[in-house]
Amino acid sequence: MMTSTAPAPTEKSLAEMPAVDSPAPTGPSLAERLAHLLSTSVSAQTVYGPPIAQDGVTVIPVARAMYGFGGGSGTGPGPQGDTGGGGGVRITPVGFIELRDGRSRFRPIRRSVVPLVVVSGVVALLLLRAVPRLLKNR
Repeated sequence: MMTSTAPAPTEKSLAEMPAVDSPAPTGPSLAERLAHLLSTSVSAQTVYGPPIAQDGVTVIPVARAMYGFGGGSGTGPGPQGDTGGGGGVRITPVGFIELRDGRSRFRPIRRSVVPLVVVSGVVALLLLRAVPRLLKNR
């Protein structure tokens, strides 16, 4: 029986190992091509329009973009198999940049508090209606 005296591979020694020969890439991967396409085509300007200038004030829209992609494959009985994938983009306005007199200022778009006020009002109404019944049962 022969035993090896070489140390067990570590992260450093694995990183120093030569790469397995593989064919040279022929170009950007699908993911890289999608990322480039999305980064050049989906922007605040594409969705909300170009900056607007009037009376010495320029307004530039600002948006948050989120991307998601997924894919998978599987095999069934026999030689059949199936693959699939999908993706989506969500763009949300977050504010605008106001340029005036050589100065810039970011103006966030605030969410409305109306839904919170309505829900709070309904809860308060229900509680007020329940108080006489609670006091009557004491």
